Amino acid sequence: MITQIDTYIVDIPTIRPHKLSMTSMAVQSMVIVRITDDEGRQGIGEGSTIGGLAYGPESPESIKTNIDTYFAPYLVGKTVDSPRLLMQHMNSAFRGNAIAKSAVQTALLDLQGKQLGVPISTLLGGACHSHLPCLWVLASGDIDKDIYEAKKMIDEGRHNIFKVKIGSRALQDDIVHVATIKEALGASVSIRVDVNQAWSEAQAAYGMAALQEAGIDLVEQPTAAKDFASLVRLADKFTIGVLADESIADSADCFALAAQGFSGSVALKIGKAGGLFGALDVAAVCSAAGIGLYGGTLLEGSIGTTAALHAWSTLPVIEASTEMFGPLLQRDDIVKKPLNYHHYGVEIPSTPGLGLELDEDKLREYARKV
Repeated sequence: MITQIDTYIVDIPTIRPHKLSMTSMAVQSMVIVRITDDEGRQGIGEGSTIGGLAYGPESPESIKTNIDTYFAPYLVGKTVDSPRLLMQHMNSAFRGNAIAKSAVQTALLDLQGKQLGVPISTLLGGACHSHLPCLWVLASGDIDKDIYEAKKMIDEGRHNIFKVKIGSRALQDDIVHVATIKEALGASVSIRVDVNQAWSEAQAAYGMAALQEAGIDLVEQPTAAKDFASLVRLADKFTIGVLADESIADSADCFALAAQGFSGSVALKIGKAGGLFGALDVAAVCSAAGIGLYGGTLLEGSIGTTAALHAWSTLPVIEASTEMFGPLLQRDDIVKKPLNYHHYGVEIPSTPGLGLELDEDKLREYARKV
């Protein structure tokens, strides 16, 4: 039985500014959820946004407030025999707040996994993978820095797929930036770009033609989130891949895009989908519609990233790779044993629950004082 739920806002500086089309972030703020049962066992979860309200409708402050005020009183006294049923009831009782619900769902699954002595992937049907490929995002905004960073990652065996954040500058400048990086890294290295909705369809058509010529493999969310028709047309027009990210929050969004004939890929994100269950529902619709899968991130720390990895590990095929690099962007960590990144990917923990243990000293150091 659940006896206590605690939340903390944790602020950890990033190793460098992370530039997107709509904001730049130098600190990642995460809400950590800790659920305790009547035998003293604890499950942990995480809810993270990108740049507060710059990216979406939830902020660290709103996530913490809504968990403390609404979710925690509802859950205390309940058992974790069925996290899916608890989340179903919560979805009926409380609208929206997908990231907050994702954090709670992760903590429930972590606690249930510890109670049963199995990893979260087992609770989700069982892992198909113990190691997944993982790309790195080049988002300094400086060509020389991006090239140096990428070459260092390749030499270390840590990443050989890279995504470049563009869209905040003039279109032609972005094309030159990306093409120069691709030329410097060579044909054996995969380069993608993330536009974060910054282009009109006309700009996207021009930009994608130039990027395709430069050897870029994929363009993420070139146009506005709910302009499904433009994504369909662009995916049909070019051989370069099109990835829908902000367009898709849940399985209903995915069904609507698939119904219009979309032939690209979709970024799965546990935060957008309200948790692991919702993200895997999106994956099921994609698989039925012949749409490729991509393991996406909201730049979560180790807790949120590991939760997503447990979900992605249950998918037989992830056609467009994953980007579960969030913990590597942070200067420090609040878990005792960080994830193991090697061989151009990341290893999925196989111990009970998430397979993580909080570092209480680090949690106290980075927890926001309120």
